[in-house]
Amino acid sequence: MSVPPESAVPPPSESSTASDIPAQERTWAMAAHLSALLGALITSSHGAGWGCFIGPLVVWLIKKDSMPFVADQAKEALNFNISVAIATLALAVLSAITFGIGLIIAIPMWVVIGVGWLVLTIMAAVKANDGVRYRYPFTLRLIK
Repeated sequence: MSVPPESAVPPPSESSTASDIPAQERTWAMAAHLSALLGALITSSHGAGWGCFIGPLVVWLIKKDSMPFVADQAKEALNFNISVAIATLALAVLSAITFGIGLIIAIPMWVVIGVGWLVLTIMAAVKANDGVRYRYPFTLRLIK
């Protein structure tokens, strides 16, 4: 088994190099995404985890002036969690207006939204920890 000559080995790509974003900033950005899970967990006993947007809001307000990457990711997490809250509330209103008949649509949609929210939040946290600016799909960009 021989080792290929140095000229045959391709140079490392830009994606394999270390990120220019400091580790502390990447950690705060990851915390901005994961704080939504904590907020939902804490407020779940009081009604469907309505507090999922509180953590990203706090991180954004604290770090928006000192850490631009954290501000961007916290704002993205905040917009996503507000969008999820609006969709969940709209389904609850649909159920109330139809005197419970809308639950036929609302319950499966709540499951889909919940699983999607959990998966996308974890994906965003991993990407932020890698120093990648993550953009959630299906998000209303309310906070600019």
